Amino acid sequence: MILESNVQLKAYNTFHIDASAHQLIRIANDDDVQQLLHAPELRQQKKFILGGGSNIVIQGDIEALVLKMEIKGIALIKETDKHWIIESGAGELWHDLVTWTVQHGHAGLENMALIPGTVGAAPVQNIGAYGLELQDRFWELDAVNLSTGDSCTMNAAQCEFAYRDSIFKKNAGKESKQWLITKVRFALPKAWRPMLGYADIEKKLHAHCHQYGLEAAKYTPTALQIYEWVCDIRRHKLPDPTVIGNAGSFFKNPVVSAAQCHAILQREPHAVHYKLDDGKFKLAAGWLVEACGWKGKNRGQAAVYDKQALVLVNLGGASGEEIMSLSKAIQTSVLERFGVCLEPEPVLV
Repeated sequence: MILESNVQLKAYNTFHIDASAHQLIRIANDDDVQQLLHAPELRQQKKFILGGGSNIVIQGDIEALVLKMEIKGIALIKETDKHWIIESGAGELWHDLVTWTVQHGHAGLENMALIPGTVGAAPVQNIGAYGLELQDRFWELDAVNLSTGDSCTMNAAQCEFAYRDSIFKKNAGKESKQWLITKVRFALPKAWRPMLGYADIEKKLHAHCHQYGLEAAKYTPTALQIYEWVCDIRRHKLPDPTVIGNAGSFFKNPVVSAAQCHAILQREPHAVHYKLDDGKFKLAAGWLVEACGWKGKNRGQAAVYDKQALVLVNLGGASGEEIMSLSKAIQTSVLERFGVCLEPEPVLV
């Protein structure tokens, strides 16, 4: 275990915010975890867990001890009658895991291709895209309580997954309930069926069938095809964080009552919305932001991406305060026009 001091974090957060960690430890294996837990001078320090830095807005230098999760390894560890059980180290990049599963013939994660971040951070946010959420493929995870040193294996119910939420996100900042996720396991269905319910994927399906003279209603794409379509869609709609700083989708899609959705549609008949199983409606946050005229606009070096209004970007040298100032201005506009409160997805550090 190596303890580093005054580590620059610009390369460790996808917003490319210039900040530093007073102290940082890289967690590469279980031995590093145990050394951390048994070092009295470290055990009592306040800690911040850093994965891929893809879902955070750093608002200044981090005084807490930063734990940089780097545990690697992906493997098929067992199977049941219905599932392949895939285990991944928490430090693996999420997209690398998705790519591995598709290449090894284990379908089920392809709709979530190219989501930035690490596997260990994925349950915290209950990541999702194109009709699929992590909780839909989750089996269990291993974690360590950084306060007590207790290790445990947690199932989906114990993780308390909700839309872009989990027990880990709810307890962020609560030192007595801070869990370090070390490994995550997924149950991928043997009886796999493609998930095609989103417009962008359906467009890809129809374009493919048109090109090859196939009937879309009877054609079943492979997991690899969906993986490639999703990668292409995301590359065209979302900025590459290695080129322009961003944290992907910045706002959650708000959920409203049927009455509220109906009232909005009476004023704005083209508002993008999706009916949920419980009768409520999910509104497209990106559409709301664009309707308020924010697409392509900036405040200082923080801006709304000109190709996708749901994404805030760092034009170069933006601080966390600038990004959050822009976020709050957008929230105010959407609330005033639609009566809807937008909630940011990233965690504020």
